Amino acid sequence: MTFPPPTRPPTRPATRPPRPELRRPEALLAHMRHTLDFYSPRAHDAGGGCFHFFKDDGTVYDRRTRHLVSSTRFVFNHALAWRWFGEPVAGVAHALAFVRQAHAQPQEGYAWLIDWHEGRAQVLDGTNHCYGLAFVLLAHAHAAEAGVAGAREGMAQTFDLMERKFWQPAHALYADEATPDWRLGSYRGQNANMHACEALLAAHAASGEQRYLDRARVLAHGITQRQAELAGGMIWEHYHADWTPDWDYNRHDKSNIFRPWGFQTGHFTEWAKLLLQLERRLGNAAPAWLHETARQLFDAAMQHGWDDAHGGLVYGFGPDGQVCDGDKYFWVQAESLAAAAWLAVRTGDEAYWQWYDRLWAYAWEHFIDHEHGAWYRVLSPSNEKLSDEKSPAGKTDYHTMGACQDVLAALGIRPPVK
Repeated sequence: MTFPPPTRPPTRPATRPPRPELRRPEALLAHMRHTLDFYSPRAHDAGGGCFHFFKDDGTVYDRRTRHLVSSTRFVFNHALAWRWFGEPVAGVAHALAFVRQAHAQPQEGYAWLIDWHEGRAQVLDGTNHCYGLAFVLLAHAHAAEAGVAGAREGMAQTFDLMERKFWQPAHALYADEATPDWRLGSYRGQNANMHACEALLAAHAASGEQRYLDRARVLAHGITQRQAELAGGMIWEHYHADWTPDWDYNRHDKSNIFRPWGFQTGHFTEWAKLLLQLERRLGNAAPAWLHETARQLFDAAMQHGWDDAHGGLVYGFGPDGQVCDGDKYFWVQAESLAAAAWLAVRTGDEAYWQWYDRLWAYAWEHFIDHEHGAWYRVLSPSNEKLSDEKSPAGKTDYHTMGACQDVLAALGIRPPVK
């Protein structure tokens, strides 16, 4: 997916409020609320689901195009609003219903991209992506926790679909994509498996069913141990059908937001966070490699990804350790600060809290829109805004609000009892 150029010169507010102490729960909750207020109520489409395309000031610039990733992440956003701020569960149900009715296809699966107009969906891209199904599973898990009717059953059905269509027992990982009639493609990727691990942890939290936790552990080992051995202990993104690394896939395509070339700084830290969350769920049964690998991945991300000149974490670096994409993406900073908090709590090492504070300071200065709410999506290497499109398809600030929620979880802060 590519993004059109900005329609007006990007600007930022001249001043910003003082940065609060973001190790404190009330500051994290206030930031979540500030971000939610950017999307609510303007994201709500009474005719079905949520709008997906927002300018900096919240103006909706495309009312019809709907992407499966945004549709499912809006379920997460509404569940977060219900969980922490007592907003009506009807918002969660409304967002989930759109996924189940507008994106769902008669031959099973969910359309990747649709045109939604006057209550009808026209499929623009019917490709079945395991990445997309992972978010369908995540959406059902959070909706099930909120008590939405049919969500727990939908969670089980989605997991079953992933197992039937994408699971590859010989490799103990999921394949990546299939045609609308379920002919499997040759591409294999770690990203879909990472988000499947995330969704499975959410499914276990919502249901307590052991099968979800078992599969999450298998995926985590497959990517961060077995596959990482093929890349010097690092996590490569792209693979051939036999799960050998494809070192050239998308080497010259910066526009692909789901399959970028290079080692992804944010995926190192996102895996670090997930490994520690998995470790906590496994309890005494957790193997030592979980927290050891979490530390190694985070430390590698900071070593190769931190920009000493301008601050912030770059998008990616190559096998030679040199930066291959110096742009700064919102989600990379958010996932990394969440991982830093989990490592700080897990290890007691103050250095991780220092990284946490450093990442927040950078984001507070450069990424957060203190006037309108939410985070800017992408900045140049020297932190200039590149577009006035704050949230095109795929971005709902699920990463930024999710990071705050993850930090609260690391600190042992629970939502109010419903």
